[in-house]
Amino acid sequence: MSASLLYGANVSANGIRQHYLRYGGKGRPVILIPGITSPAITWGFVAERLADRHDVYVLDVRGRGLSSTGPDLDYGLDAMAADVIGFAQALGVGAPALLGHSMGARIAMRAANTGGEFSRLALIDPPVSGPGRRPYPSKLPWYVDSIRLALAGIDVEGMKAFCPTWTESQLQLRAEWLHTCFEPAIVTAFEDFHKDDIFPDFATLKQPSMLMVAGRGGVIAPEDEAEIRGLNPAIEISRVPNAGHMIPWDDLDGFFEALGDFLSR
Repeated sequence: MSASLLYGANVSANGIRQHYLRYGGKGRPVILIPGITSPAITWGFVAERLADRHDVYVLDVRGRGLSSTGPDLDYGLDAMAADVIGFAQALGVGAPALLGHSMGARIAMRAANTGGEFSRLALIDPPVSGPGRRPYPSKLPWYVDSIRLALAGIDVEGMKAFCPTWTESQLQLRAEWLHTCFEPAIVTAFEDFHKDDIFPDFATLKQPSMLMVAGRGGVIAPEDEAEIRGLNPAIEISRVPNAGHMIPWDDLDGFFEALGDFLSR
């Protein structure tokens, strides 16, 4: 167990149980919102580094990890954004920074644009697919097939077929926790990548914001960057040239170099 991991806990917020892991405990608060099939524990290696300077809260998004799940919940973007607003209010952390990866970045933007009080946003390679746009490069069966295997019980060797470049420890965590990702929640989020146009959210961000682009991710293209700059000229854009969409997994040092001091300014 990491020395910077203080504890895991649950809080009732926005009408559901939200589970989180807290790292560090000192410095400015940061809420880390993972992506579509990443329970909080899988971001521990990033939170440990952030905890050197920040009070870090890593969320289990609804339908994942130890947070509320099941067929009766709304898994749309607005509901997940309301969870983040409710979470920050329930814990009384003031105006935290948000660091969201992929789906988590979309959640962060929507939360900031719907009444949440947040100091700044680090948006890590958010899907920019949407109506009339090119599709998200990953395919739904990649998620669904791996979740179903995890529900039955999958080992590290089986997980390598889905994440061949990951380290042994990263594969172990994914094999252990992927079964907690509720398939309908994942399907809804994936479909919303194509139904919910996120570009208007860039235009209305008031907080200092950074967009981090994976050089080998195929998620954000140069024309997307140009459109985002046109919508919000104040947004900072950084790149991690040698990383795919799962940036910290591919290049952890590159991720932190691109992030720089953004969260602590």
